[in-house]
Amino acid sequence: MKATLIISVYKNTAALKAILHSLTLQTEQDFEVIISEDGEDKEMAEFVKNYPFRWQWQHLSQEDRGWRKEVILNKAVMSANTDWLIFIDGDCVLHPRFIEFHTKYKRQGVMLAGKRVKLNPELSEKLVRGEKLNLFPYLFSRRGCRYVEEGFFIPIARFLRRPVKHLVGSNMSISKQDLIAINGFDENYTLPATGEDYDIEWRMIKNGCKIVSLRNLAVQYHLYHKENWQDQKQNMAYCRHVQERNQIVCKNGIKKYQ
Repeated sequence: MKATLIISVYKNTAALKAILHSLTLQTEQDFEVIISEDGEDKEMAEFVKNYPFRWQWQHLSQEDRGWRKEVILNKAVMSANTDWLIFIDGDCVLHPRFIEFHTKYKRQGVMLAGKRVKLNPELSEKLVRGEKLNLFPYLFSRRGCRYVEEGFFIPIARFLRRPVKHLVGSNMSISKQDLIAINGFDENYTLPATGEDYDIEWRMIKNGCKIVSLRNLAVQYHLYHKENWQDQKQNMAYCRHVQERNQIVCKNGIKKYQ
């Protein structure tokens, strides 16, 4: 297998069904799937148990005790059967060539980074129903969509390579070996964001890795939902703390699962 696709989920089986449908359309089919669930939802367990997977798959879950995404991600990393790890969230449907480009440019010392278009409720519902998307009517009017320019697959983007300043945790891929070298995700992050992307980014770069852009190649469609954004002051205060101490290898990470 060329890669492991790790899907971070929390309760939303309708969105996961849409994601899995998009996997059946991928031009690259040589991958495994890990459902990484930060919780133990009965509906999710039943759905995964009965889903007709076409690929080798695993479902990892843990007791729902608040935000512990980094914990289950580390367990997913250690459970992966390949050295190339693609990370997405459970509300992001994939363009048919998403995995193709996340595997085409894979190599140690590199973090492949894409972006996502945030869809409006209408387009999100169409995707959940399995319908094809037509983004062009929304390009100029926007009509409730955000970052529409990220939603178009542009083959020549491989030559243009629009830069990516920062990793987005829902659209990135990394060598398992490189991730283990920094002790994986820092489980001291107990609130959303920062811990699953920015923190990984700065530690990987400090350890000699670089970001390679997959904008408009590894295209991703973020399904609409009410924002559950939380203040990042606590996360960023902790991040500055470890940066000041240059703690590239986190203390509370993946090695305890080895």
